Amino acid sequence: MAPTFNRRNFIRNSSLAGAGIMLAGLDSFATYRGTPGDKVIVGLMGTNSRGMSLAKSFSKLPNVEVGYICDVDETVLNKTIAEMEKLTGKKPQGFRDVRKMLQQKDLDAMAIAAPDHWHAPAAIMGLQAGKHVYVEKPCSHNPNEGELLVAAQKKYNKQVQMGNQRRSYGNVIDMMNKLHTGAIGRVYFARGWYTNSRKSIGKGKIVPAPANLDFDLWQGPAPRRSYQDNLVHYNWHWFWHWGTGEALNNGTHMIDLMRWGLQADYPTKVSSAGGRFQFQDDWETPDTQVISFNFANNTACTWEGRSCNGFDSEGSGTGVTFFGDNGTIMYKGGNSYWQYDAAGKLVNEVKDDTKGDPTNKVSPFEALDGAHLHNFCEAIRGKGNLNSPITEGFKSTLLPQLGNISQRVGRTLNCDPRNGHILNDNDAMKLWKREYEKGWEVKV
Repeated sequence: MAPTFNRRNFIRNSSLAGAGIMLAGLDSFATYRGTPGDKVIVGLMGTNSRGMSLAKSFSKLPNVEVGYICDVDETVLNKTIAEMEKLTGKKPQGFRDVRKMLQQKDLDAMAIAAPDHWHAPAAIMGLQAGKHVYVEKPCSHNPNEGELLVAAQKKYNKQVQMGNQRRSYGNVIDMMNKLHTGAIGRVYFARGWYTNSRKSIGKGKIVPAPANLDFDLWQGPAPRRSYQDNLVHYNWHWFWHWGTGEALNNGTHMIDLMRWGLQADYPTKVSSAGGRFQFQDDWETPDTQVISFNFANNTACTWEGRSCNGFDSEGSGTGVTFFGDNGTIMYKGGNSYWQYDAAGKLVNEVKDDTKGDPTNKVSPFEALDGAHLHNFCEAIRGKGNLNSPITEGFKSTLLPQLGNISQRVGRTLNCDPRNGHILNDNDAMKLWKREYEKGWEVKV
């Protein structure tokens, strides 16, 4: 059986490890010496941007081989294969159809960085093929898929980790330990945020898909729609049919930290305010949004997203502030945090020398992110527990999904604190799941 997640044991054990690999990033993995039987062979699905970063990071881990690359864009596929061969000296095998990649018997694990509508369906396909799965956030396009993914992990008994990589940052783990042991008293509220200065995506034209892109495979489980010229490779994020908006694109990270710090699971109440305000174009999801959550343990949090106005909040484009009855802790997205007493005086500053790269829009803390991938591979080897089992990733994905549902129906949602299900609102529950293209139905 997969290891049971215990927050207290996790924090204790991870804190002990914090002075080792988790604090140092990829360079520290050089001390690890695995045996040939420990080798983990990974296949990447979707490598235009984040997937390419993951491929490079996996290839830097000890005793890990990026053996397979899958992308529906032939240009991207060939570019990634060439990059991996240049980096490692070994040429991975390429596929355009993920189903063929999953047939490879020596493939141990798949990592999914395809568009959001593919995340849970591909993860479930991987589990059914006997593979371990690393799935980028969000772990699902809609709540029902997340529940199916959790059920599939239990059924097939493989490791499934979501890409909420701050769960493996050493100082973040230390910060959580402080929050949970009373460093600022009882933590009762958290505020998270994300800002950017995204430009208009314009009005797309219906045109034939480029020859290098298999648009049918790109759509996969999603009901078929015509190709338009402002969709691929990134703007699908802002269309409900394929994407999940900024709340799940970037909000998932800070919402995950807030839920973790507040020791909260499912909400009792969710509300959202916002809209598409900056431009008049094809962008459907909010570019400005504030989501509020209340939890059964008498705590609450808010997340603010501004996709098209990058003015920093608290001196940072992303972060979380935790408020307790005896102080405050501020986190600004990397591997450092600041603790203040009840009078607002700085009493503790925990910094990490690992510098973020603001020019790296895909993975600004790539050196730290490798710790999360290393944790995934060690769990596959049976040498540790996942820092973020999919049961936790699902909860942190569900919260912003509920925020988006609240936004779309235009009212506050009351939820069951046992499972997050929406109470007494049939219209809202219609957005709990989606329809699938015939032949692509997701089943466990």
